[in-house]
Amino acid sequence: MNDAAPPAPVALTVQALTPQAFAPYGTVLAAPTGTGRPINGGNAERFDLVGDLQLGAQGGRPMLALFRAQARRFPHEVTEMERHALGSQTFVPLGERRFVIVVAPAGEAPAAGTLAAFATDGLQGVTLAPGTWHHALLAVDAGDFVVVERTAARVDCDTCALAARVVVDWQR
Repeated sequence: MNDAAPPAPVALTVQALTPQAFAPYGTVLAAPTGTGRPINGGNAERFDLVGDLQLGAQGGRPMLALFRAQARRFPHEVTEMERHALGSQTFVPLGERRFVIVVAPAGEAPAAGTLAAFATDGLQGVTLAPGTWHHALLAVDAGDFVVVERTAARVDCDTCALAARVVVDWQR
C-alpha cells in the first residue's frame, strides 16, 4: 500500500499584464495615450494596435467571434493548455471585463514550470502569437469578449494535458 501524499500543486502567481512582461507571448492591447492619426475629416483618431495579425496560413481567413464568458472561481486548477500553431488569436473585452490569461512559450508541450499568468485591468486585451500555449479564457468578470482568430477547413487547435497540478490563485 502506498501512503505517499500526492505532490503539492504548483502555485502560479498572477502578475499585472504589461507589454514588456507579455512580449514573449504576444501583444497587449490597450487604449493608447497621445495623439492618433486623424481620420473622418478630423472627427476621429486612429490608433493601429496590432500590425501583424497572422491569420492567412494554409488558406486561413479572419474570423470575428463573440465569446460570452462566465466568471470563473479562483483558485482555479489548470489541467490543460491549447495552442493555435497557424494563427494569432485576439481577446478584447466588451466593456470593463477583467480576465486572467495563462500562457507558456510556443514549442513543445509546456511543463508546469514554464507557465505564466497575467491579470488584465478590465480594459486591456491581448493578441497571442501563433503557437503560444494558453489556457481557455479565464474571465474574472462575466461578459462578452470579441475574439479574432484564424478559421479554415482544418481546425487549428492543439491541446495537451499538464503532467503536474497547477493552481492559479488570484484575489479579486
